[in-house]
Amino acid sequence: MSTITGLMAAIADTGRDERRGGYSRAVYTDAEQDLREWFTAEASARGLAVETDANGILWAWWDLHDGGTRLPESSRRGALVTGSHLDSVPGGGAFDGPLGVASALAAVDLLRRREESGALHRNRALAVAVFPEEEGSRFGVACLGSRLLAGAIDPAKALRLRDADGNTFADVSRAHGLDPDRMGRDEAALGRIGDFVELHVEQGRGLNSAEFTDHAGRGPAVAVGSSVLGHGRWRISVTGQGNHAGTTLMEDRADPMVAAAQIVLAVRKLAAAVPGARATVGRLEPVPGGTNVIASRVDLWLDVRHPEDAVVADLVERLHGQAQKIAAFEGCSAQLFEESYSGTVHFDAALARSLEHSVRRTVPGAPVLATGAGHDAGVLASVVPTGMLFVRNPTGISHSPEEFVEDDDAEAGVVALADALEDLL
Repeated sequence: MSTITGLMAAIADTGRDERRGGYSRAVYTDAEQDLREWFTAEASARGLAVETDANGILWAWWDLHDGGTRLPESSRRGALVTGSHLDSVPGGGAFDGPLGVASALAAVDLLRRREESGALHRNRALAVAVFPEEEGSRFGVACLGSRLLAGAIDPAKALRLRDADGNTFADVSRAHGLDPDRMGRDEAALGRIGDFVELHVEQGRGLNSAEFTDHAGRGPAVAVGSSVLGHGRWRISVTGQGNHAGTTLMEDRADPMVAAAQIVLAVRKLAAAVPGARATVGRLEPVPGGTNVIASRVDLWLDVRHPEDAVVADLVERLHGQAQKIAAFEGCSAQLFEESYSGTVHFDAALARSLEHSVRRTVPGAPVLATGAGHDAGVLASVVPTGMLFVRNPTGISHSPEEFVEDDDAEAGVVALADALEDLL
């Protein structure tokens, strides 16, 4: 079977974005569907039983056997699950999501060889899962697949979500063979997850920080995750008066774009004054969006994060108040709408200790790191024991074409994941 570098090379041309750079692989687009088909083919070639559940999650099962006979599906209860996602942000990097999926497949290859040699004796089934719409780049809610599975979002709300073209999540899901009426918390699927371990590219500079780097400036290849920062998404809608760019005097304008520009600056100023906070406006849409048109409305999407949920709530409230003041000064109004929120999550302590013990056989001194990025493992932590491994990213950059993982680190990540899974199996 392919190495991790071979698996990643096989999808290196899928979803390339010539305009933005990097990759654009939004859920249920041709690019993401091609990746799902790639995963299905790779998993099937390994003898894994592949299925798609009611929420669009792909499961590839390495079932237990008695002699040469596959045990019934009831033996999957309490299984060990690994995996990640295949969708991306617009113009994202190559490793965010697919590295975890490809590493899981490569780890299965390694574990199978250990089982065939007699070194591994499994006591439970193993599955590789692929979660849809982790990034939320199409329908606006991150980790949508795992949220539906865990019951962390009302299915009716999820089905009403619309993409930029006005398509509802219900209609798009139906077009891809899913039944929207069956979506939501899945007790049977949750019962099959005894533990979930997600490997992911590190989306920051923790492994390259001075605390962990050697004399050559190189950090460890792998870290164990401790927690996920509380984070949420809000939309600020600024409404003014649409008008003609050439006939409307400057003093007669109620321009929501001018207010929106000041709100972006206010977000940076207010967040910078709160230790540990991160606040970002990464998307802005004027309506109707013409060059010679004063917008009638501008929508801004706000991402706010902090380890303490109360701090996030206070910061968002103050940002909303400031946005209203700015908008009023420009003759406009501003409204705030929450789209999603996930509080700070601490991964299962016993599972984290197990991961530390296992990973340090491959990566001595592998550190334990918190992450500021959201993950499916963070969502599922409310219903099953979850943990994470992070593979070093020497650039420290993510959600960008500059995201990177060196081949040796990727291989170390596979071995570390395989060791962790073996100990849990």
